[in-house]
Amino acid sequence: MQILEVEISTEYIPLNDLLKIVGVVDSGGAGKALVASGVVSVNGAQELRKTNKIYPGFVVHVADEVEIRVVAEAA
Repeated sequence: MQILEVEISTEYIPLNDLLKIVGVVDSGGAGKALVASGVVSVNGAQELRKTNKIYPGFVVHVADEVEIRVVAEAA
């Protein structure tokens, strides 16, 4: 499993944008389609809300292939 750590400087990031930023998908639309397919989970629970707010401390899994750990940007 590939493990990625992403720093965000905002309060949260929409799930489809996170998937695009880390390179799992090529566009926000592709991110929405991936979430709709049911292979994305957030903090261990399946996530179907395409623009769900992802906050620092959240862990996102994509099809048991990619783990994305979201952290707050260091001040």
